[in-house]
Amino acid sequence: MELRDTFDGAAERYDRARPSYPPALTAELVERAALGPDSRVLELGPGTGQLTAALAQSGCEITAVERGPSLAAVARRNLSGLPRVHVEVGSFEEWPLPGEPFDLVVSATAFHWIDPAVRVAKSTRALRPGGCLALVTTHHVAGGSDAFFARAQGCYERWDPATPPGLRLVDEAETATDTRELEQLGPVTSSRYAREIGYSAAEYLDVLMTYSGHLALETTARDGLLACLRELIDTRHAGRITKRYLHELITVERPADVR
Repeated sequence: MELRDTFDGAAERYDRARPSYPPALTAELVERAALGPDSRVLELGPGTGQLTAALAQSGCEITAVERGPSLAAVARRNLSGLPRVHVEVGSFEEWPLPGEPFDLVVSATAFHWIDPAVRVAKSTRALRPGGCLALVTTHHVAGGSDAFFARAQGCYERWDPATPPGLRLVDEAETATDTRELEQLGPVTSSRYAREIGYSAAEYLDVLMTYSGHLALETTARDGLLACLRELIDTRHAGRITKRYLHELITVERPADVR
């Protein structure tokens, strides 16, 4: 199993635990892409539809291509009241592009899982000239319960052999998505949205079990890691912690002369 396929086995948890995207980010994306009832949108890796449902409020038609069949099934359930949203199962690398181009190709926290040799070129071919390619990325940054995340490093170093020693979360001012592969198309526009979310121990472990690295851990190591983190939250942080996220909205227009 590829690492990117681990999410599909946790589809219901993913839907329950993963946070949606900030409404201001979605509103900016709708404005940048000038979405409306006549717009056609292609979403790559919609997961269970967190961004899809928000974009659909503009009245646009959305085709969402999801690699995981279980994730796609949950997305279809969540989006069942939106007749202009269509969820298809398949990898974008192999999915046949339709003849009619799209006004927006968007991928939220999923673009990095697509083959780098394919993702920008094929996304560009899917767009009409002047159409918008948009990425939403999510970073885990310093802030919130900083003391917990510093202490949690000990749990990771004990139970996850891939953990770099002394690892710490980076300040958001020093965090940015690498956009060089998009810059070949033209000027890139980026906006940043930071927020903090509070979690109980159970809620936080639920979130962790939607991350590929945690899902891929050997069972004994994973159970040991989660038990260590739960004890840390309950005994040192009164049963509750806060995590800080940084979301970036990154867009670039398809030039008229690209084939």
